[in-house]
Amino acid sequence: MNDSPLAVIRSLFVERYDNLKARVAKRLGSFDLAGDAMHDAWLRLAGADAVSSVHNPDSYLYRVVLNVAEDRRRRERRHRHAVEIDAAMDVPDETASPEEVLLAQSDLEVFRTIIAELPERRRTIFLAARFGNIPRQEIADRLGISRRSVAREIMLAHMHCMARRNEFRE
Repeated sequence: MNDSPLAVIRSLFVERYDNLKARVAKRLGSFDLAGDAMHDAWLRLAGADAVSSVHNPDSYLYRVVLNVAEDRRRRERRHRHAVEIDAAMDVPDETASPEEVLLAQSDLEVFRTIIAELPERRRTIFLAARFGNIPRQEIADRLGISRRSVAREIMLAHMHCMARRNEFRE
């Protein structure tokens, strides 16, 4: 039997796996993280060529698993931080493309044409209400008409704009 310090530690790892995992889980506060750390620690021990003399193999194993867990946490934190930076850098460019500018200008020209088709009083009421944010009662008072007439003119203007816009799109 090979009684090298590494062989003793590997054997102890297998014998006390459940106990060690429970201790690590209690320390880390996560059974899943402890399981991952145990797996990584075993891979580290399995790939090791030698270990210098160890006075307390049980404590040594515990420390190896905790170190592996801390390494994993650091890697995950760095990765999470890198992902957050990438997400922050991936801000969409809100500058309109030349095509979008042309489409917007075209839409604006269509809107101006549609608005110009409205009778003058209806156009005045519609623009005051929708773009001037003037209350309907104030519009009614200025024009000497009822509030109900203002509401009707706005509705008719809106219907005209929607119908004509659909015609332009076809």
